[in-house]
Amino acid sequence: MEADISEMRNELQSRDGLWRRIQLECQKLYTELFKIKEYKDMQEIQLRHQSSCVQLTEQLETKTTELLLFAESQEHQEEELNKIRNHVYQEEQSHCSEQERMKTEISDLTEELHQKEITIATIMEKASLLERQLKMELETKHKLLTKQQLLEFHYQVIKSENTHLKEMV
Repeated sequence: MEADISEMRNELQSRDGLWRRIQLECQKLYTELFKIKEYKDMQEIQLRHQSSCVQLTEQLETKTTELLLFAESQEHQEEELNKIRNHVYQEEQSHCSEQERMKTEISDLTEELHQKEITIATIMEKASLLERQLKMELETKHKLLTKQQLLEFHYQVIKSENTHLKEMV
């Protein structure tokens, strides 16, 4: 996209140079036209009655026609230059809006990532807490199991003594 914009700028600069050359040519033609008019006026005064006046008028009309053609060409070049400028402006606007959209999208994704990191940290804390609670419950159950085994052992001992006492009685 930037290459297209650069290419369009180069084309604009090229056309701008052409436009300036056309303007210089027009200025030269205006100067030449002015000189021709002066010359014609002098000829008309000096040679009022001569037929060469018709030829000078034809030359003047030819130059005027050329000047009009150059003016039309200049107008056409101006229109085309304006179209290119508008196109470049639209491309730049499109590029800027695309950049803004991407910045917004990156910002949204960053925010989403931050929220997920917070969620993961919360889950890790809860998992750590649950792990500690589980360890404590396991220790408690292990103590109870040990106590139960000890009581069972005592029960067996007492039962054995009781059996022994019954036999003796």
